[in-house]
Amino acid sequence: MLTFLFSAIFCAAYLSPIISHVKGRDFTEQEMSHYRDRVKSMFYHAYNSYLDNAYPYDELRPLTCDGQDTWGSFSLTLIDALDTLLILGNHTEFQRVATLLQDTVDFDIDVNASVFETNIRVVGGLLSAHLLSKRAGMKVEEGWPCSGPLLRMAEDAARKLLPAFQTPTGMPYGTVNLLRGVNPGETPVTCTAGVGTFILEFSTLSRLTGDPVFENVARKALRALWRTRSDIGLVGNHIDVITSKWVAQDAGIGAGVDSYFEYLVKGAIMLQDEKLLTMFYEFDKSIKNYTKFDDWYLWVQMHKGTVSMPVFQSLEAFWPGMQSLIGDISSATKSFHNYYSVWRQFGGLPEFYSIPQGYTVDKREGYPLRPELIESAMYLYKATGDPSFIQLGRDAVESIDRISRVNCGFATGICLVGEELRTTGLL
Repeated sequence: MLTFLFSAIFCAAYLSPIISHVKGRDFTEQEMSHYRDRVKSMFYHAYNSYLDNAYPYDELRPLTCDGQDTWGSFSLTLIDALDTLLILGNHTEFQRVATLLQDTVDFDIDVNASVFETNIRVVGGLLSAHLLSKRAGMKVEEGWPCSGPLLRMAEDAARKLLPAFQTPTGMPYGTVNLLRGVNPGETPVTCTAGVGTFILEFSTLSRLTGDPVFENVARKALRALWRTRSDIGLVGNHIDVITSKWVAQDAGIGAGVDSYFEYLVKGAIMLQDEKLLTMFYEFDKSIKNYTKFDDWYLWVQMHKGTVSMPVFQSLEAFWPGMQSLIGDISSATKSFHNYYSVWRQFGGLPEFYSIPQGYTVDKREGYPLRPELIESAMYLYKATGDPSFIQLGRDAVESIDRISRVNCGFATGICLVGEELRTTGLL
C-alpha cells in the first residue's frame, strides 16, 4: 500500500511539463521538480528501511524497526515496490529485486492466505512486473509477454487460489490454505469486494497463458454477485458464498464493497466489455438514487434504501477517480472536493468521518497512508488539466512527511485539527 501511495503521488508530479501551460502557471517546473525529488526521497526512506530492518518479511513495522508477515510470507513489500521502482527510473533495482523474488519466493507453503489480498497484491504485482520487465531492461524470453519467470510466478500464485472458487455459487471463500486448499471449517461469509475483485488480474493471466480457467472463475463470480442485488439495485457488504444470502446488508461504496465497482469499470475498459460497463451503470443509478446526498455517499440498507451509517470512509476516495474514467467529471469533481476538504481539515483522511457532525468517528481517527484520494487527484488532473488537483499531491507530500515520518519509514498518521495543523505549517 505504501509503495502505491508514493507511486500515485509521483505520477501526479510527473505530469509537470503539461502543468506549466495551464491556468496561469500555478505550478512551475522548479516547484514540480522539487516535489518529485521529495517523493523519491520519501519512497527510498521507506524502501531502504524495509530492506534494512524487515526483509524477507512481508511488511516493515516502522515504529519498532522490524518486520512481520501479514498476507502470507511472500516478501510482499518487494512485490509491491517493483512497479514503483520502474516509475522512479531505478531499472537496476527493479532487475535485482525481480531476480531475487524468482529465487526466493515459494507459494507451496502451509499458510492461510486472503484470496482477495493475494490476488490484488501478489498476482497483480507480479503481472505488472512481468509486463514492465522489458521496459526495465531485463532480458525477456522468446514469446514474451506470453512467457517469462514472473508470469509463471503469477500463474503459480493464482492456481493456489482456485480451490476457493469451488462453491455452489462460484463466489470464492475469503481465505484459502496455499498447500491444502480451503480448510474444512472455513467461514463461507466474505465481503463483496472479496467476490468481485478478480477480473483484471485473472483475465490478464488467462490471455497471457492461454488457460481460460482464471477468467472463467472471475466472470462466474461476477455474474453470481450481480444476481444477488436487491430489488432497488444495491448489494450489501458481506455475503454467504454457499447460499448467496446477504449477511451484512449495508450498501455503499466504501470498505468491503469498493473494488467490486472499480473492477467493473476498469475491467470494462481493459477488456472492452460492454456487459461489465452495463452492470456498473445499473449499480451507479441505484447508488445515486439511494446513497448520494449533497455529493457525499452514505451507507443505506440494501433493500429499503434507508440510511444506516451517515459516514464517509477513506476507502471511498477512489470513487471520483473512477467516475472520471467514465466521463462523469462533474460528479467526480464535486465529491473530490468534499473529500479534499476533510483532508485539509485533518491533514489526512481519517478512516471514518461523520458527515452530520463534521468530525472523525471515535477510534477511527487515524490515517493509515491510504492512496485512494491521491489516485483520484491523478485521474482527475489527467482528465481535466486543472492544476488544482495537483494541490492535493503537494498537500499529501507535506502532510505525510511531517506527520507520519519516523526513523524506520512512515507510520499511520494521527489526524490533526485546528491549531495543531497551523503549528505544523499544514494550514
